[in-house]
Amino acid sequence: MLHVALLWHMHQPYYVNPLTRTALMPWVRMHAVKGYLDMIEMAKRHPEVRLVFNMTPVLVKQILELANHEVKDQWEEWTKTPAKELSFEQKRLLLENFFKANWDNLVRPHPRYHELLAKRGYDLGHISLDAIASSFSKQDFLDLQVWYNLAWCGYAACAEFPVLRELKKKGRNFSEDDKLQVLAAHRQILTSLLPRYSELAKTGRIEISTTPFYHPISPLIYDSDFAHRCMPWATLPPRFNWPADIESHLRLAIEQHEKVFGGRPEGVWPSEGSVCPELVPIWQKLGLRWFATDEEVLFKSLGRESDQPVSRAQLYDSHEAVWDGACVRGFFRDRVLSDFVGFSASRNSPQDATGFILQRIHEVVGATQGRSDPLVAVILDGENAWEYFPDGGEGFLERWYRELGNSSSWRMIRMTDYARKGVPSRKLHQLHTGSWIQANFDIWIGDPEENRGWELLGKTRAWWEKKKESVTPEVAQKVWHEIYAAEGSDWFWWYGPDFQTDNDLMFDELFRTHLQNVYLLCGAQPPEELSQCICRPTAQDNMQPPIGLLDPKIDGLVTYFFEWHEAGCYEAGQSRGAMFQGDRVVLRLFFGFSMTHFYLRLDRYPEMGSRTALALRLHFDGHEPFEYEWSPTTSWINPLNDRTRDLTQAACKRIVEIGVPFDALKLKAGDAARFAVAVAQKEADGRLVEIERHPGNGWLEFKVPDQMFAAGNWSA
Repeated sequence: MLHVALLWHMHQPYYVNPLTRTALMPWVRMHAVKGYLDMIEMAKRHPEVRLVFNMTPVLVKQILELANHEVKDQWEEWTKTPAKELSFEQKRLLLENFFKANWDNLVRPHPRYHELLAKRGYDLGHISLDAIASSFSKQDFLDLQVWYNLAWCGYAACAEFPVLRELKKKGRNFSEDDKLQVLAAHRQILTSLLPRYSELAKTGRIEISTTPFYHPISPLIYDSDFAHRCMPWATLPPRFNWPADIESHLRLAIEQHEKVFGGRPEGVWPSEGSVCPELVPIWQKLGLRWFATDEEVLFKSLGRESDQPVSRAQLYDSHEAVWDGACVRGFFRDRVLSDFVGFSASRNSPQDATGFILQRIHEVVGATQGRSDPLVAVILDGENAWEYFPDGGEGFLERWYRELGNSSSWRMIRMTDYARKGVPSRKLHQLHTGSWIQANFDIWIGDPEENRGWELLGKTRAWWEKKKESVTPEVAQKVWHEIYAAEGSDWFWWYGPDFQTDNDLMFDELFRTHLQNVYLLCGAQPPEELSQCICRPTAQDNMQPPIGLLDPKIDGLVTYFFEWHEAGCYEAGQSRGAMFQGDRVVLRLFFGFSMTHFYLRLDRYPEMGSRTALALRLHFDGHEPFEYEWSPTTSWINPLNDRTRDLTQAACKRIVEIGVPFDALKLKAGDAARFAVAVAQKEADGRLVEIERHPGNGWLEFKVPDQMFAAGNWSA
């Protein structure tokens, strides 16, 4: 029988400046009252499911510090300040930061919150916060303070604390006492959260695994030159080579785990699924039975051990990594299933999303007939995805857990229980060095910004190695935590062009603050270079607007060089968030218009794998989508309904080109329009299940051109 293992990974970087004991970002608290509480309460509702929760030690540490009042949450302090006492600078901070939530699902559904967003303005780049701050009343600011903290409260919090439901119903004209009630609920959730996980773990229904303490990329801490194994082309920084630090991260993780959850962890999700064979002896030495990473790491490992083609069915065998006499069980995530849950389930109904997943698992059942103890591992982020569900994911998880836990075709199992079963069917003597993202480390090393971060980390680590014997044990303990915090992966995630956030400069400052603290704790002056930003002064946006009118020939080809030269461009391949999705279809979108038509061009990734038949949806806000049957690999596209056939033109050869008359959209010159592009999998019963959307959240916006646009952008 097939076994199904489901692991939810939960992590937040260390936002606390240990010298000031202040958390500079609110995400531990906000995810606690939404994702973390929702997830454990949903697990309690379904005794039939068996789950693994990977709670990173640095996340657990921050939950404890906040719950025990050992650190201050800077954003909570901004909230506590009575609205009538807010300074002008505090008002600016609220206007800048208290709309940092998913607008579609956490802001727009609440009329007063959306009203405040509209009053502030949607684009911070084109408004004056000084002027806006002067226009907001005391009640406006009080309502904003309440709504930011209230909107993040998930379905479990609202069920447990009726006052939260009542305040959402009240909607506006909140009092200072209302605000304190919201924060009191936050505080109670933080205090009770970890015991809830511990209690359910003791029943055997869930397992809690761990990660190296501050979430470092373990192979790069062990030896940054290991990156050349999977990235031979990369330009690397000066070598960072501190293997003992990885064992220390893991020892600290195990020590805290025992104190908080009452026992030692038996499994490890290496940060970002990053592995190398040299880690196997360390894991075994510390009593860890299993590790988990991505399917591509497995396929590359198998490819090095045999000249025979690797089949996908091998993903579902039991595996054990072997190195230098040590051996540890390995779990490898099914990327299609994992990415669908994390990125696409929210764009489908709970019924359709669950149906898609269950059908895929049934296909695995069929593909693994006759294999010994097959297992499919679904491993993904357990916190960020829920902002993209209108109901926080409640409907989807309810339905999926119920179906997943009551099937006679498979059995859910905790990873430790599976690791204790029998003899693995395959030993991996050449575990690939890489991560769960593209089986390499390109996200964290090789770019000039990333390399500069590694260089500064390496200099500070070497300085401390010479200094450590001359300080007291108390100081040394504090310094080690600063070193380990700086070794975390998150700083390098946001450096470079791969991922961007409004808070890039804050992450940059936090990283350099940890390094500066190493010197300050030792009574030394930090080097001047640690005061200089690593982030480049500006970061390119991944969307450029149209600069002129278009007149493309809809033939699926770039007919001549300047055909799309004046178009807007959206770089779909440039991710911009806290999660990464693999195996994507859409690389880049070009869009623009003539005076009468909207035009779209889609460029796909060169490598499409087995995705030969998909559906393409062109969404315009307020309209039914135009839908096409599309085969990227065999280069054809056909309308899926008469409306699409009658109102649009489409062609696919090297690229996809689509033309839509503005009349079909009931748009006229000067109107604002919004669109998005989605890729869907067509099911056997004809349903379309979205697997990819661009942009992932929100819309691409433009104005229908008028004569002024045509004149202003005319060129000979």
